Amino acid sequence: MLRSHNLLALCGIILSLSNKVLAGFDPTASNNIAVYWGQNSISLTSGGQQRLSYYCANTPINIIPLAFLYTIKTPSTTINFANAGDNCTLFSGSQLLSCPQLEEDIQTCQTAHNKSILLSIGGATYTEGGFSSPAEAVQMAGAVWEMFGPKKEGSKVERPFGDAVVDGFDIDLEAVAVNMVDFVGELRRLMDADGGKKKFYMSGAPQCPFPDAAMGGLMDGVGFDFVMVQFYNNWCGVDSWKASGGGDGKGESQFNFERWDRWAREESKNKGVKVLLGVPGSQAAGRGYVNGEVLKGVVEYVKGFESFGGVMMWDMSQVYGNTGFLDSIQAALGSDGQSSGQGSGLPPTQTASQTTISTSLSSSQLASLLSSLLSSQTAFVTITTTVVFSATATEFSTEEVPSPTTASVKSTSGSSTPTGTPVPHWGTCGGIYHLGSTVCESPYQCVVLSVWYSQCL
Repeated sequence: MLRSHNLLALCGIILSLSNKVLAGFDPTASNNIAVYWGQNSISLTSGGQQRLSYYCANTPINIIPLAFLYTIKTPSTTINFANAGDNCTLFSGSQLLSCPQLEEDIQTCQTAHNKSILLSIGGATYTEGGFSSPAEAVQMAGAVWEMFGPKKEGSKVERPFGDAVVDGFDIDLEAVAVNMVDFVGELRRLMDADGGKKKFYMSGAPQCPFPDAAMGGLMDGVGFDFVMVQFYNNWCGVDSWKASGGGDGKGESQFNFERWDRWAREESKNKGVKVLLGVPGSQAAGRGYVNGEVLKGVVEYVKGFESFGGVMMWDMSQVYGNTGFLDSIQAALGSDGQSSGQGSGLPPTQTASQTTISTSLSSSQLASLLSSLLSSQTAFVTITTTVVFSATATEFSTEEVPSPTTASVKSTSGSSTPTGTPVPHWGTCGGIYHLGSTVCESPYQCVVLSVWYSQCL
């Protein structure tokens, strides 16, 4: 018989190790890692962005905002996840997507891998300008919560993610929008009221100039749990950091994390808000990409601020196209957890020989430990299927390019005449690395969302 205290000790070891590896947003930690998913901002010949669950098995990432919900009211709520939309269909008589694969993946990410999955609202293509009145803002917040929050018994509301419930919302406004404090404030109220044992999170993604031109009032008017400040494509980005921590002799340092820390501690509605350092995932950014010793130095510097909560990267396709970048972020943070496996630069594969606690125990060591404590192979199999997860995550890493304020439409990507087999609605039709067709099925047009990505809309 297995001695009970040995079994308890073993369970304690396994649980303590797995809790370090499999974790969502931690408001007490400074090594959170967030990576946006959904926009496939780099179109790789290997296919670019993979389904959401593919990335959740990668243990260093604990927060994944889904980008974007980019219209709220006109003509109806609209979500867009680039090529992932190929696995969605439209609700009858609506432009709203029904995405059963995302329903499955969100639930898998939350339950099997304990990731925090947020829905990001806004983005560069959000052009509604907010709401006509505070009352309309409150009403639309209720509608969004019905679609993506806990499903109400008897509700007939069309839900893009089915029974899946997001862990909260991220607000990413690139242009001024009115009555947003009322909208986000009501979402916050609904999340807190419906939370029960589940904690819902509200995050924001301001640009680094302080105060942010589009989100300044919102930042002070709503209690955010964390903000992921975009320290790129601006004069105050990580590329302006100096090893001394100082600027260029013209007053406040160009790299202004200190100002955001002061906002978090002294001015924000939630004085416990965490500030994540937002960086581009590759050189594809217009400005602000750093790596190697510079990146390590920046992270070491911001670790000294009380509000520092980790690092955010844009976006998943960029990060997974930039071999080794995510590993370097994890190393700089000193994050607990499994290596991302980025070394090969090839798509991740799943293997039963790798476990979520592989950084502390190899699979053979774990097997030896369990075998010595358990009286039968059957018991070993039962425990391993409960606590051991197989996941290797090699990544493509790259990064965010500032999208145009409003999406432009053109019929080709780099040529004067569209060519190729017509691409269906939501399909990829252009971008710097795009090698396929540049013509869309009628009545759709090829919309340029960034220099890296165009889509049939």
